[in-house]
Amino acid sequence: MTKKIQWSPYLLLTPAVVILLAALAYPVGWQLWTSLTKYGLAQQFGQPPEFVGIDNYVQMFATPQIWGVIARSIAFCLVNAVLTVAIGVGLALLMNAAGKAARMVLQVALLLAWAMPVVAAMTVWLWLFNWHHGIVNWLLSSFGLDFTGHNWLENPLSFYFVATVIVVWMSVPFVAFSVYAGLTQVAPEILEAAQVDGASGWQRFTAIILPIIRPVLMIVLLLQVIWDLRVFTQIKMLQDAGADYTSTNLLGTFIYSTGVDSGDFGMAAAMSVFVLLLTMALSAPYVRSLMRQD
Repeated sequence: MTKKIQWSPYLLLTPAVVILLAALAYPVGWQLWTSLTKYGLAQQFGQPPEFVGIDNYVQMFATPQIWGVIARSIAFCLVNAVLTVAIGVGLALLMNAAGKAARMVLQVALLLAWAMPVVAAMTVWLWLFNWHHGIVNWLLSSFGLDFTGHNWLENPLSFYFVATVIVVWMSVPFVAFSVYAGLTQVAPEILEAAQVDGASGWQRFTAIILPIIRPVLMIVLLLQVIWDLRVFTQIKMLQDAGADYTSTNLLGTFIYSTGVDSGDFGMAAAMSVFVLLLTMALSAPYVRSLMRQD
């Protein structure tokens, strides 16, 4: 017997889908068209763009430094996403196990970190890691380590360490609150029964808690991969504070320098399209996993 198709959910979703497509159609279409043209400063002042086909894409992949930027961006994205989810899960478990007063203090602290504007937060972090009079250098030096006058932004590895600390600090609250909401769906009776049967805390987490909150973990991990691949403000402000642009560029700052600094908006548009495709490629495994679970 043929199953009757229920059209009501599709009809209810249609207005939202139409509005979303209408909002995305122009910027995405303009970006695609610009990536196929020679669009520089002259075009900014009214000269018609010259259609060049896929020349921008060919030139982009022929640029030697682009591969280093892509590799750094993917590595930075994956490391930050995994760290953010791991720390967020730990804080969610802590909130779930803590008393009411301790939970409230932790939640307020996370909300303050999450609500702080990016520029304001970056101003504070740049002050903390300032190599002349930063608190971080002072604290490390007070423990007997030689960090007096140490410039954290001079070396690419320490630059990305600082960037990772900042990006993870800004992203952890979202993961912690999302996972904590998922933990409220875990019945305490099941955990108590497992504990009575002799299951350790780790066994209860891996065999009971983790399967229940897995859909939440998949979604927040997917979102973190998307967000961390497109990180821009934190990297740009750290670079402007005294870092070497060549060795610290990620895709976001590289696109900015290509378009705004060099005036090659056609090439910048081609790179933006590539970032979109790269984001879809990195997100595809998680999307397939979510669909299989559904």
